Amino acid sequence: MKSLMMQGTRILATGSAVPNSGLSNEQITQLVDTSDEWISTRTGIQERRLLTGSNTSIIDLATLAASKALDKISMSPCQIDLIILATSTPNDLFGSASQVQAKLKALNAVSFDLTAACSGFVLAMITASQFLQSGSYDTVLVIGADVLSKWIDWSDRNTCILFGDAAGAMILQSCLKNNNQILGFQLNTNGDHYSQLCLSYKNNKSKNPVLGIYQGSFNYISMNGKEVYKFAVSQVPLSILKCLNSLNLSVSDISWLLLHQANKRIITAVADKLSISLSKIIINLNKYGNTSAASIPLALDEAISQNKIFNNDILVMSGFGAGLTWGTAVIKWKY
Repeated sequence: MKSLMMQGTRILATGSAVPNSGLSNEQITQLVDTSDEWISTRTGIQERRLLTGSNTSIIDLATLAASKALDKISMSPCQIDLIILATSTPNDLFGSASQVQAKLKALNAVSFDLTAACSGFVLAMITASQFLQSGSYDTVLVIGADVLSKWIDWSDRNTCILFGDAAGAMILQSCLKNNNQILGFQLNTNGDHYSQLCLSYKNNKSKNPVLGIYQGSFNYISMNGKEVYKFAVSQVPLSILKCLNSLNLSVSDISWLLLHQANKRIITAVADKLSISLSKIIINLNKYGNTSAASIPLALDEAISQNKIFNNDILVMSGFGAGLTWGTAVIKWKY
């Protein structure tokens, strides 16, 4: 066991993957009564990617994103000690991380799923950092992946315009504490309002005549858009400020703000509340929509590939969504 006092967390690489099949706003108008202008104005989304085909699944997307991250640093999958898959749409309700482990051939890795919807990647990244800082593991692969297209009612225009499929990955490794990149975090849950955004279980109408139990299935995604908006715009800035204050940092120290890519109105409203210039916002939901746990690592990987992020930049990441859950992580970027 390594000394906790000497351990930090560094980010080695990122990767991402999206399906080839796209769905534009114009195509959605063939499904529900809406328009490209209506969707773009209210959400900022112009297109999203959907996982199609009977032989492809979230496992394929997650594995591809992870493989891209590994390739960037020429790392063997066998060097990974732990895989955390943040997803709310697993290929198997018993968990999908083990299938990713097998497909990657990460033979030495323990693996498990973490379910926290749109906050999932931030929670998984912080969970990984705790394992690293305690000295339990040396190298952790964190993946955020969701295929919400499988759980959308495509006749409900309140939800079908929003969501897309994607995966994003990050490889984290333990390091000396003075090289630590994850400076701090702040996490919250309010289960009293879970019903504002949920994918709930439902009983079948008839019960087993012998056992007297109801067997069931799951509903489509249900969302109260106005309440989710109010929740995000009120709570996310508070989380960010609390996290910054704990580190003796101010809003002016932020180089980049990377919020969960839920809705452009939410992103700009949070930025306004914090008095952060829109030039400091990382945003790509216009191309991908709301990809749940994949949205933050997908946007981060894209920003890195576009050479937007520089050494010693301060990144503030915040995820928020179903649960209701929300969380912030402050990162000092290092190359």
